[in-house]
Amino acid sequence: MAMIRHLLLALTILIAASAGIAPASADRIKDLGGFQGIRSNQLTGYGVVVGLPGTGDDNLEYTVQSLKAATSRFGLQLPPTVNPAMKNAAVVMVTADLPPFAKPGQRIDITVASMGRAKSLRGGSLIMMPLMGADGQIYAMAQGNLAVGGLGAEGADGSKIVVNVPSTGRIPEGATVERAVATGFDSAPNLTFNLQRADFTTAQNVAAAINGRLGAGVAQAIDAVSVQVRAPMGAEPRATLMSAIENLDVVSAEPPAKVIVNARTGTVVISSAVRVGAAAVTHGKLTVRIDENQRISQPAPLSNGQTAVEQRSNVSVDEEKKPMFLLTPGPKLADVVKAVNAIGASPADLVAILEALKEAGALKAELIVL
Repeated sequence: MAMIRHLLLALTILIAASAGIAPASADRIKDLGGFQGIRSNQLTGYGVVVGLPGTGDDNLEYTVQSLKAATSRFGLQLPPTVNPAMKNAAVVMVTADLPPFAKPGQRIDITVASMGRAKSLRGGSLIMMPLMGADGQIYAMAQGNLAVGGLGAEGADGSKIVVNVPSTGRIPEGATVERAVATGFDSAPNLTFNLQRADFTTAQNVAAAINGRLGAGVAQAIDAVSVQVRAPMGAEPRATLMSAIENLDVVSAEPPAKVIVNARTGTVVISSAVRVGAAAVTHGKLTVRIDENQRISQPAPLSNGQTAVEQRSNVSVDEEKKPMFLLTPGPKLADVVKAVNAIGASPADLVAILEALKEAGALKAELIVL
């Protein structure tokens, strides 16, 4: 117990110290990743939306079956031969994200999407239905009135207009949590912090930052993503420890050199780590122009000649003169941008230059075309 009290005191001092001014180039550990097991869980369910103004599934068989099953829960048994019109009802899939540490009684947002031929869910109400996790257990119950951002209108002649997606809607706080998900963070042998992006240098820096505040050997990087942390057992000391670790500042490793090109929009993004080897580059436009003209050839009188059409073609080549510029070994991003701007290259031309530099082995970066 005394050891735990000393650890809690050290962590309290650590939290107070971490509230100071952070280095300009440092990031908080909580912004680089998260602890293993502390995550959201996806929930799904199948339900029926009623009260639609004639925009429902229009008598689909599974819609009729779903409505009969829903009414049977209240003691109403519809005859098998009765198939009521379903224009005011629609079968839907309901999805939600269950946040970590969500407790029974808390409410979460849900998304409702039509499964059949429903034209719009605007004005509908979702009948109470369960939301299940991947293990088949019920974790929440959903019900409520839909908020639909899209709309649709149709004329008697068949013309129609649709804005956004009226067959999908949301119900803010439309589900009530019925079961909590055990995270196991208070009973696992160790805590594991996972980085969002794999990087051995960043993982080592995170482990070094934790060891620098909590003592040598407390944390160790086990691969490019995970940092394992020794922690006392119990929810309270571990929550205090995790809070202290999340607020530590660490210098992230420089990201790998990448050039990302969006071929659809012409957007080009060059990371700061891009370097270019020695290369001479020139870029210009070559325009080939062909003019086709026709001339009427009229023979002289009494020459027994015939009038004919003479085809004349004029072919010309116009080459834009651009000076060649030299890239010295190892220029930085600012030098590359300055050199490209000097020749007035468009985004499409820039892509061609970068691809040529990559093929020549002068571009020290990964070229990604989206």
